Amino acid sequence: MPVRFRADLAALPSYAPGTMPPVEINLASNEVPAELPESVLKAINDAATSSGRYPDPSSSALVARLADRLDVDPHNVAVGCGSVTLCHDMVQATCTAGEAVLFPWVSFEAYPVIARIVGATPQAVPLAEDWSLDLPGMLAAVGPMTRIVFLCTPNNPTGAQPETAALREFLAAVPPSVLVILDEAYREFVVGNAPDGVALAREQWSQGRDNVAVLRTFSKAHGLAGLRLGYLIGPETVTATLGKVQVPFGVSSVAQAAALASLDAEDEVAERCRTIVRERERVRRLLGDAGHQVPPSQGNFLWLPFGDDSAQFAAHCRDSGIAVRAFGAAGVRVTIGTTAENDAFVAAARSYEQRPAGSAGRTSRKDQCDGLS
Repeated sequence: MPVRFRADLAALPSYAPGTMPPVEINLASNEVPAELPESVLKAINDAATSSGRYPDPSSSALVARLADRLDVDPHNVAVGCGSVTLCHDMVQATCTAGEAVLFPWVSFEAYPVIARIVGATPQAVPLAEDWSLDLPGMLAAVGPMTRIVFLCTPNNPTGAQPETAALREFLAAVPPSVLVILDEAYREFVVGNAPDGVALAREQWSQGRDNVAVLRTFSKAHGLAGLRLGYLIGPETVTATLGKVQVPFGVSSVAQAAALASLDAEDEVAERCRTIVRERERVRRLLGDAGHQVPPSQGNFLWLPFGDDSAQFAAHCRDSGIAVRAFGAAGVRVTIGTTAENDAFVAAARSYEQRPAGSAGRTSRKDQCDGLS
């Protein structure tokens, strides 16, 4: 008799990462196109010499540094092997079979996959017509089986960022028995008066509402995607429970050392982010001049809502040696790369023969959400 696996996993699609090489230019994975600071490279090399030793299982030095920077107690910080792993661990810690994980759609593609892996029910809420988060719709969708809500702010892949007042109102209205996680993987690329998830979470905690946590990562602005390191800021009830389901020694010594060094190199990290933001706005302007609809973005990427033509546009880019990320029949996300990479993408976008305005197919947003259930 062959080995038996869970029957429900047969219908579960694997998480599909951005297209990997061979392509000349990869703008599909939201990676940062800059070399690491010398100080970070040195920390990585130095830590690698002790690879025969197990890492600090609690990442105590990094936790202390993050707590100090964020003005929270160390007990409010948990470190894990990438923020997506922390997402998985939190769903595992909160949901039993049949209970619901609520999220906007389109959003981070791991949310529905993680829900199904742990036996929970993915519950998707369509974005608003302008590709922003529909917070009233999200609130209305919270039901008796909802255990956890993910809000990606700014939203990946559309780049939309809610206003502080609207987000505060949403957090105050969610039942205290439902955990809300603000996924701020792209926070460092946000400009203007944007909400600070940690500050909002602290507000909720001070009012006795211990149901708000924040996810951040070293994969994006810090450029450490290959080392897999993220962190969660939450009330102690959340971080303590998270620790019970985390895999021991999940964060390597090299990753911990690199993160500490990257925090010390904050000026270089900030300048890298400013460069990406300048490129983001330049590319958006050029795409608009070429006739493409590109909503504002607060991430290190742009969103092109091609609808049912998304796969066709992605294939056109691939023919030009450029990988971008198509999201079903919703749109295409393109990462902001180097100036030369961005110019190559703009040239490919200009050469794409779009259908006349209004003629491209549009699968309804509700239908896109229904396909996840």
